[in-house]
Amino acid sequence: MMTSGQSQARVLLFSQRNIFGQYLFRCPHFEFENIISQVDSVELLAPQADASSYRSNFAKRMAFHVPTLLNPGIQKIRGYARYDMFFAVCCYPTDLLMVDAAFNWRKHCATSVCLIDELWAREISLYRHFFRILSEFDLIVLYYSQSVKPLGEHIRSKCIFLPPGVDALLFSPYPEPSQRSIDVYSIGRRSEATHRALLKMAAENRIFYLHDSIVGNRAIDSGQHRTLFAATARRSRYFLVNPGLINQPHKTGGQVEIGNRYFEGAASGTIMIGVRPDTEAFKMHFDWPDAVIHLDYDSSEIDRIINELDRQPKRQEGIRRTNVVQSLLRHDWAYRWEAILRTIGLEPTQHLQYRKERLHHLARQVGSEESAYHQVATKD
Repeated sequence: MMTSGQSQARVLLFSQRNIFGQYLFRCPHFEFENIISQVDSVELLAPQADASSYRSNFAKRMAFHVPTLLNPGIQKIRGYARYDMFFAVCCYPTDLLMVDAAFNWRKHCATSVCLIDELWAREISLYRHFFRILSEFDLIVLYYSQSVKPLGEHIRSKCIFLPPGVDALLFSPYPEPSQRSIDVYSIGRRSEATHRALLKMAAENRIFYLHDSIVGNRAIDSGQHRTLFAATARRSRYFLVNPGLINQPHKTGGQVEIGNRYFEGAASGTIMIGVRPDTEAFKMHFDWPDAVIHLDYDSSEIDRIINELDRQPKRQEGIRRTNVVQSLLRHDWAYRWEAILRTIGLEPTQHLQYRKERLHHLARQVGSEESAYHQVATKD
């Protein structure tokens, strides 16, 4: 919660962990917030509200139809501290109701930044009433590269693309790698054809296939969930990945975006199998060989791909090490935060530099080819 008075923190961080803290798809947001709190001078603003209440749902429904936005059930927090930056992470534009109701950041913060996880270009017009709030931020950060331009045409604030990240230190299997006892790991959305092919391999005792077997979107504890997820990925040989909502073209409109799974899989040193997006964003951030072994969505050919890779142990080891090194050097949340600071003109802290040094030190330990390390390091 926020405390009133003169704050020593320079960043006021708005978190929805006390509102949506158990939702699995929001756990990476809280992980990012935790890293920010470790590498910067932060005061956490985490109000409480019942997102399932009638009041909250009514406010959200009304916001799609009328320009007057209602408080979804958050008690207004009043304080008089001053901050250099207000930073809010939103999963959807509808989360802006929570942000707007909690605190008057415009009065107390010199600069304001909002990060939005999921915003498809074809749905931008649906959120027009929420953009009154969004347009009051100085910087809008989007995970979806192809939504930046159309959103910028709707609001006057600056919009930039920033890919998701990962706690690369948590997900890294080094410096003490464990045995990869799980052959294939699949979580979340999946192709039924690929899933059936893997089930067949598992039934024949050829692989240990770990996959979702129950329906659920909530975690008991978000931090514990991420720790267990990372530990499982570190022990997996192959990891299935696909672009966001790949089986819902009616929602995406054919827009292809890279989601968290690619960053999590790479950081854990798995060999990622799935769709390799043919987009500029993917080519920029996963520009090394074998970052993803391509498999068409809804293909049953995964048996052949795994058998082929299993005959190439040296190639497998190279893929794993390169994925980890690239993640340590480029995709940790520290680099995402540094990019935001650079955009708004704030200097990185010494703690941020310390984390980067840890990441680079571990990357040097992992990298089997010094040339690969130096090639990536020069890009930073």
